[in-house]
Amino acid sequence: MAFSDYQYEIYLNGLTGQHPPYSADLAELERAARRRLDPGAYWYVAGSAGTGATDRANREAFDRWRIVPRMLRDVSVRDLSTELFGRTYPAPLALAPVGVQSIVHPQGELATSRAAAALGVPMVLSTAASHTLEEVAEADGPRWYQLYWPHDDEVTLSLLERARKSGYDTLVVTLDTWTLAWRPNDLDRAYLPFLRGTGLAIPLSDPVFRSRLARPVEEDLDAAIMQWVPMFNGRAHTWDQLSLLRDNWDGPIVLKGIQHVDDARRAADAGMDGVVVSNHGGRQVDGALASLDALAPVAEAVGDRLTVLFDSGVRSGADVFKALALGARAVLLGRPYMWGLANGGQDGVRHVVRSILAELDLTLGLAGFRTPADLDPSVLERA
Repeated sequence: MAFSDYQYEIYLNGLTGQHPPYSADLAELERAARRRLDPGAYWYVAGSAGTGATDRANREAFDRWRIVPRMLRDVSVRDLSTELFGRTYPAPLALAPVGVQSIVHPQGELATSRAAAALGVPMVLSTAASHTLEEVAEADGPRWYQLYWPHDDEVTLSLLERARKSGYDTLVVTLDTWTLAWRPNDLDRAYLPFLRGTGLAIPLSDPVFRSRLARPVEEDLDAAIMQWVPMFNGRAHTWDQLSLLRDNWDGPIVLKGIQHVDDARRAADAGMDGVVVSNHGGRQVDGALASLDALAPVAEAVGDRLTVLFDSGVRSGADVFKALALGARAVLLGRPYMWGLANGGQDGVRHVVRSILAELDLTLGLAGFRTPADLDPSVLERA
């Protein structure tokens, strides 16, 4: 079944009086999530660094590009399948690592992983998850693991070993969040989930980390939290330290947070397999370059040496189309699926992913193309 068939499924259900439980307008889905969630939880997901300039820039960058449709082409049958790191996926889409998902729905990452597995798209599990590596792996779909890199090599290696044993085949290392940015929405509510013990399921269940504690986690949670927070927060890693990961992970390694072409080249020189062109959805550096504006230069510089992925600001299938045209091999979707999770758990996430893929499929065909590989910058014009 084509991804675009989702719209006909909805229309046909309407003949029997069934209206979809979730809006196809993802902006409305966010508004519905905001009504459901506590302000702290909503703003933790929705908020940005500083004035929100980078978040706005991400959206403005998409608006600066226009798709130029081509006519009279046989595009009635399309194929969105995409190869990433030697494995074929049904579409050029993955679910970006989003931490502490239990603040928007009790099942958190468990619901997200089941939705992703049902559709065959990779879920990138955050180190800041509300459930353990092993629990999330039970969904048995494509699994990638995102590492917030601890400043304790033995703990790092333990996390990698657990991920490998649980079937996570791609390691995504986030570089841009070695300390938290100034986030006014969270500060105004004094809301940081980690200090409340939320989003720490992976480190608190790790045997090497637990061996560092004077007392068991169950007896002194606060002490365990205070042990973990400085272990990954406050100090940046450096290029020469990547060898620890390369030597101890036998699958693809992707560096997330790349914005400069020189950093992309250094990633290739260091033996990495891919990069995610990302500014963390505007959550880290206020006034930073829009992620989409960084994409084409990075793809041009290293696209023959690395798999270039993209995130930040994606809100539609048309956005995915534009990112693919500008050089991304695949796109990581973030906040929108969290609004699906908030509204309907697993079913809500599945609805959002199906909606994005249906729109991508339709946009691809209506623009006159059959596969993501057919796209390049020539299919777009500057507004």
